[in-house]
Amino acid sequence: MSFPLHAVLPAGVDDPAAPSGGNRYDRAVLDQLHDRFPVREIAAPGTWPRPAETDRDHLSRVLAEFPDGATVLLDGLVACGVPEVLEPHAARLRLVILVHLPLSDETGLSPADAAELRTLEGRALHLAAGVIATSTQAAAHVAAMHGLAKVHVAAPGVDRATPSIPSPTGHRLLCVASLTLRKGQDVLLSALEQLTDLDWVVTFVGAGRPLTADTRHIRFAGPLAGAELEAAYADADLFVLPSRAETYGMVITEALAHALPVVATEVGGVPEALGVVASPGGGGGADAVPGKLLAPEDPDALAETLRAWLTDADLRRLWRSRAEARRETLTGWDETARRITEILREIEEGTA
Repeated sequence: MSFPLHAVLPAGVDDPAAPSGGNRYDRAVLDQLHDRFPVREIAAPGTWPRPAETDRDHLSRVLAEFPDGATVLLDGLVACGVPEVLEPHAARLRLVILVHLPLSDETGLSPADAAELRTLEGRALHLAAGVIATSTQAAAHVAAMHGLAKVHVAAPGVDRATPSIPSPTGHRLLCVASLTLRKGQDVLLSALEQLTDLDWVVTFVGAGRPLTADTRHIRFAGPLAGAELEAAYADADLFVLPSRAETYGMVITEALAHALPVVATEVGGVPEALGVVASPGGGGGADAVPGKLLAPEDPDALAETLRAWLTDADLRRLWRSRAEARRETLTGWDETARRITEILREIEEGTA
């Protein structure tokens, strides 16, 4: 590979007040790559994917400073909305775009905005020497959406953690995700309204405006990181992620790293993150997941599943044993960095 590798990231990638899966992925991978070869990181200020003109100009100047033939790894949030900035440099630089979430897949967009972002992203990705996604499903989705011959996959890693200690009743529920429509916390709250006859507490961890006031049963903890986030996982029995869309779902593998069973929606790369295990308690095959997958936007099905969890000790033991087995198969960020290194080398050699 030609060195250094230039990595263009959104400014604020390390801001603990605004954590995101994409930011965590970028930081974890780049920390690993720094140990392998020279990497030059460049933070791009701006309200991506729709930056101000001054921020577009700044990115253009950054790209102009890179020497001919340089390999540049760009976060898709920065790159995908500004193909006109990439175009003057696409022939002389080796641009590689890492897509965490297709721009038009963000929830809450108007049809016109989604269509515009999809067009911009398609133009940007066709300028790239290579495109990387974070799950097999996401890669197929991006390739089909934009007519790309190939999208590479570099799945997120996870840091192995100390297993949580389950409570006798399994009543401690945890959801770690930004408080946005896409993450579906409103669906979880609607499901829990059907379970007022049972004992449970739910903690929502993530940046954003709380959906309701804190109560004895519901707590909005805000964004957490480091030891505080570890403590939240340690003080949980079941992880719940009712997302409407996910390219992978890194918080799922983080929960599994703590041996927490997971109830999540069957969207995007979530089944890939949750995985399948040979169930020690029987019922193997495709159904032997460490928890359960549900259709999105179905609070009734979620309530039924949570009721079963809270009232059936055998089910709790089965899901916990599966989560413990899945924990043993998780791969670390070193494997993600190895895969990205392999992809970059193939792109440089023209064999990708």
